Amino acid sequence: MKKQMLLVAILAALSAQAGAAVPEKAAAETALKPQPGQAQAAVWASRVLTKLHYKSMPLDDAMSEKIFDRYFKSLDSEKLFFTQADLDQYAIVRTRLDDAINGENLSVPFAIYNLYQQRFNERIAYARELLKTKPDFSLDDSYQYDREKADWVKTDAEMKELWRKRVKNDWLRLKLAGKDDKGIRETLDKRYENYISRSRKLTNEDVFQIFMNAYAMSIEPHTNYLGPRASENFDIAMRLSLEGIGCVLQTRDEYTVVREVVPGSPAGLSGKIKVGDKILGVAKDDNSPMTEVLGWRIDDVVALIRGPKDSTVRLDILPVDAGVDGKHTQVSLVRKKISMEEQSAKKSILEVKDGTAKRRIGVISLPTFYQDFEASRKGDKDYKSATRDVARLLGELKKEKVDNVLIDLRNNGGGSLAEAVQLTGLFIDKGPVVQQRNSDNKIEVESDTNPGMAWDGPLGVLINRGSASASEIFAAAIQDYGRGVIIGEPSFGKGTVQTIFGLDRFSQNAQVHYGELKMTIAQFFRINGGTTQLRGVTPDIKLPTMGDSDTFGESSYDNALPWTSIKPAVYIPAGELKEILPLLDKKHEARVAKDKDFQYLAEDIALVKKQRKDNLISLNEAVRRKERDAQEARAKLREARLLSTTLGADDPVLIPDPKDALNKAISAKPANGKPAPSPKVAAVKGALRTDDGLQGDERSLTAELDAEKAAKAAKDVLLNEAVHILADEVGLLKTDTRMASRVLPYAADIGK
Repeated sequence: MKKQMLLVAILAALSAQAGAAVPEKAAAETALKPQPGQAQAAVWASRVLTKLHYKSMPLDDAMSEKIFDRYFKSLDSEKLFFTQADLDQYAIVRTRLDDAINGENLSVPFAIYNLYQQRFNERIAYARELLKTKPDFSLDDSYQYDREKADWVKTDAEMKELWRKRVKNDWLRLKLAGKDDKGIRETLDKRYENYISRSRKLTNEDVFQIFMNAYAMSIEPHTNYLGPRASENFDIAMRLSLEGIGCVLQTRDEYTVVREVVPGSPAGLSGKIKVGDKILGVAKDDNSPMTEVLGWRIDDVVALIRGPKDSTVRLDILPVDAGVDGKHTQVSLVRKKISMEEQSAKKSILEVKDGTAKRRIGVISLPTFYQDFEASRKGDKDYKSATRDVARLLGELKKEKVDNVLIDLRNNGGGSLAEAVQLTGLFIDKGPVVQQRNSDNKIEVESDTNPGMAWDGPLGVLINRGSASASEIFAAAIQDYGRGVIIGEPSFGKGTVQTIFGLDRFSQNAQVHYGELKMTIAQFFRINGGTTQLRGVTPDIKLPTMGDSDTFGESSYDNALPWTSIKPAVYIPAGELKEILPLLDKKHEARVAKDKDFQYLAEDIALVKKQRKDNLISLNEAVRRKERDAQEARAKLREARLLSTTLGADDPVLIPDPKDALNKAISAKPANGKPAPSPKVAAVKGALRTDDGLQGDERSLTAELDAEKAAKAAKDVLLNEAVHILADEVGLLKTDTRMASRVLPYAADIGK
């Protein structure tokens, strides 16, 4: 009780200090306070985390200090708003946030947030004031653009100097892109105004989630608190479906704008909604009044549009081709189950020349290990599953007589552990796939128990630094079994297992939701006894490393679990790659040594690493123009290369899918009647886009979508090289029966 009384007294004193610079009425209007139930949710979350987490840690003064530091960093990761004086002001509660949670008094974290909001408004107001003057670009000035590891600024004077440089850099980028002073002022003033508008839309739930994540992630990097809305979005992401109308939305200038219409969805089939349309109002059913949504947060608009399958939603639309004062249209749509096909597994076939022969390589891209858990539990025979989709695609590739298969797991951050095990089972006969160790040191082995393989031919797996968790389980198992060639860069290094723990079971009121914990409950180990934790999966054949282990990956976390090992599982290797890997690597090195695209890529990586290391950008116009001119010169050389008639003589050729032929024919003729750019021209645009000084929502929607299409059409150098490696493997296996029998002992007729 004494601790709580002291905490309240401290808070009152701090609130008086923090509010001194802001009129009392204004502070009261903008201040956020805890919602009913949040304090109880925090208590129950702490009890679960201290008892059931794999790395169980008490909620005490030591943990309070970690929460304190992480909370301030979460609010201001680039250290652009708080000063050291602000942190010192709250230093008295540094060891008392545990008391705040246990005592069900969240006033302190909300007071810290309200101070952050105050500082945010002050810094942006100052930035807008700076626009009334004109920067001097002849000075030898520089700006540190990545401040995550910088010290907190000590004084307001230093903070103003920091913001002077930030605004100057924003101005210079637009100036170099060709904007005049008037246009620059208008663009930046609107940008900074939008910053304020977006920050004011943060709610009590957002603040509570930020604070609870500061606690959860202080235990271990992959433990999170999910508020009610965040948990709903997590479920949607896992099952790759939702019930709605099939529109992808975004916010632009306070409007909710249709960014994409999903083919075959209610919106797509109606023909009444087009990309660029603005949604001004939503009626959630036939009987509800139209609610104006101008200025709303995008997730609030989405929540209003979503609803039960077969129910009706009405929309008030301002068509894309109408002016601001144009005529509105009313559209009624019946909600249906929408599949998020963009995140589903997809296949393509690339053909590669190998001397006089041609090798057909089937590529399956898998963005995530998804599974509709609810449908599976209910016994739905057609539930959505990554393994089911990949199995179907493998069947199609077999019919199309591919010589090798590449599973592309780049930037696949994981998902369902069960899917990783089942997917591995498509490529091995049967046996252990991964081992798990829980907090009691009990080890369980997850195995594929289904005999037979969906694909028994040669196999490759393409990974990068963004391949994590379930992706690493799959890649590690394929490597340990000797079942396929792992190509790319070392993976993320996440060797932990999470589960979802619903907190609503503790709620005494059905209307009050406590959210969920995504909590680490085990560590997984390879069947060879090692772990991917920290070190990730090391590829058999390495491609250029794009990522930075200091800023991205498990090793970048200060509280990641250490690397360790356990006893190997009992398993029988499916193949032996030791003999063929050096041959493949030698061919790879010889090929990339004379590949201009790889040289360009190496240049880009070296430049990015240098910039990242320097972490300074010049604010002198002459210096920046010289840098830009050098960049444009490099771009012109590449453009000549990309558009030359000799381009692509040895590049893999995409074999058209008959099912997509009609869609591609239609998309080749845009609505404006102008012919679509050739893939080669689109590739150039995607690869050579220059800095226009703008942020995403400042560009026109058409320009943004065109840029994304061009980027997708750009040549994928790493994928092409991975395909070449697998084509080399096919060639070696077909010419050396002895080697083929070692690599694929169960399919030794590969050489015939």
